[in-house]
Amino acid sequence: MRRKLYVLVLTATLVLLGAPAAPAAENGEWAVHPAASQLGSRPYFYLSADPGTTLTDQVTVTNKTGAPLTFRVYGADAYNTERDGGFAVRTQQERQTGAGAWITPQRTRVTVPPRSSVTVPFTLAVPADAEPGDHPGAVVALDERIEAGGGSVAVGVQRAVGARVYLRVNGPTVPALAVEDVTLDQDRPLVPGTRTSTALISYTLHNRGNVTLNPKVALRAEGVFGRTLLDRDLAAIPSELLPRQKIRLTERWTGSPQFDWGEVTLTATAKDVRESGRASFLALPWLAAAAVLGGGAAALVGLWVRRRRALST
Repeated sequence: MRRKLYVLVLTATLVLLGAPAAPAAENGEWAVHPAASQLGSRPYFYLSADPGTTLTDQVTVTNKTGAPLTFRVYGADAYNTERDGGFAVRTQQERQTGAGAWITPQRTRVTVPPRSSVTVPFTLAVPADAEPGDHPGAVVALDERIEAGGGSVAVGVQRAVGARVYLRVNGPTVPALAVEDVTLDQDRPLVPGTRTSTALISYTLHNRGNVTLNPKVALRAEGVFGRTLLDRDLAAIPSELLPRQKIRLTERWTGSPQFDWGEVTLTATAKDVRESGRASFLALPWLAAAAVLGGGAAALVGLWVRRRRALST
């Protein structure tokens, strides 16, 4: 008997990197968005509250197919993905500690008729001891259908779409950012000049504060005597770095030096914060390095032989 594995896959609408605001999160079959208010449509939920207070709002689930769909509706905490820092949310089975734990839909199971919408009220109860700052999350509609996957092991896939919730708990805000664990791995030719050398720069971007940041990162490399080898702004940076999240990023440096000694500096900036991280490097052609090591070893051997001869006389 084949073993079944059920996997929850959240649609890409929850993990878009730097996506512009849209009227609804959707996957082509259903959409989830804040219910329209007197102020008009809202792309996301933007909420603020004092600790110990309860907010009420409504989420709308729209079925765009020709058949009824049944969803489980729940709140979820948001986080940055390790792969690219995109916005993602916890599954229903995971432990929720922020907005996801505080959101309570009036109905946790809803059937939406074909090409229709259902609006579900929910409450968001902020605990009295909630930490000030941002607590991002989402109101998620999980399709109850389990779709068959391929492979020798039967894989069931469930899909979900969620409307983002940007909640700020009132109180002191502390923006803080760090650039940590900067490393540089070099790929140099055996013979200098035979091909272009490259280096892979890796670093961790860490939001150590309690508010969401929109970081920018600049990369600078200097060689001997402070010569500028590289100076550019990096593009592959998440548009939102959520509180207390850290992500590992890489940047390829094509044309890195084959013979030099210097330092790379990554400077991250966001509103009211600026922090840097550094790593030193020594670029030495492999043949030159082998010659230096071989010469050093020969010199040590020669010194040892001379000392032995001097002691024996």
